[in-house]
Amino acid sequence: MPDPRHPKFPASIVTQSQPFSPPGHIPNPHAFRRLTDDERRASLEDYLKHWQKGHDLWVFGYGSLVWRPEFEYVERRLALVRGYHRSLCLWSRINRGTPEQPGLVFGLENGGSCRGMVYRVAARHVPDVLDELWKREMPSGAYVPRHLGCHTPHGAVGALVFTMDKTKDSYVRGLQTHQLVDIVRRAHGTYGPCIEYVIETNRALKDAGIHDRKLDDLVRQLNGAAPS
Repeated sequence: MPDPRHPKFPASIVTQSQPFSPPGHIPNPHAFRRLTDDERRASLEDYLKHWQKGHDLWVFGYGSLVWRPEFEYVERRLALVRGYHRSLCLWSRINRGTPEQPGLVFGLENGGSCRGMVYRVAARHVPDVLDELWKREMPSGAYVPRHLGCHTPHGAVGALVFTMDKTKDSYVRGLQTHQLVDIVRRAHGTYGPCIEYVIETNRALKDAGIHDRKLDDLVRQLNGAAPS
């Protein structure tokens, strides 16, 4: 049975045969390192200071967590986070790329707002869910996990939100659209092709009634259409 995480994309939109031409400020592949288990646990324990034991916890998703949360939750809502916007600003050197040919995944940068989904995790599952989330989202510590207010149709909730750590070499800004297209088409990591990540995120956002015009335009170009 095919792995739903790895759908097959037409060869015309996945480029692997030509050499990768980095944009100039790609991080040194030899400098890349994963967090140790102790470092990852310390990061998680630091965040857990915000959680009241015995209480449910909300988790905000704005990228792959919208279409592939992979954890048990008891409620899901549309949500808006103010003060941050979704951006392909994070080099992915494990999940959607490699240190030598990194992909790009979404982070939250300062300014504007971001619509996504927020999930309520039952209190008894919080430690296990967060442990798995840290393995998935924090392999190199590229995010700053924050506890932020999220606006939902049923009222505001406080939620775990992964925001971009601009001090890390994983942070990238100023890429032109043609560079984004080239990088996304070529990269492939342990979770599959980077193009899958971008297209599936766009599709899931649309299915939820969330429209991201910048992402829409990027996906049209990934699919071979001219920019709007």
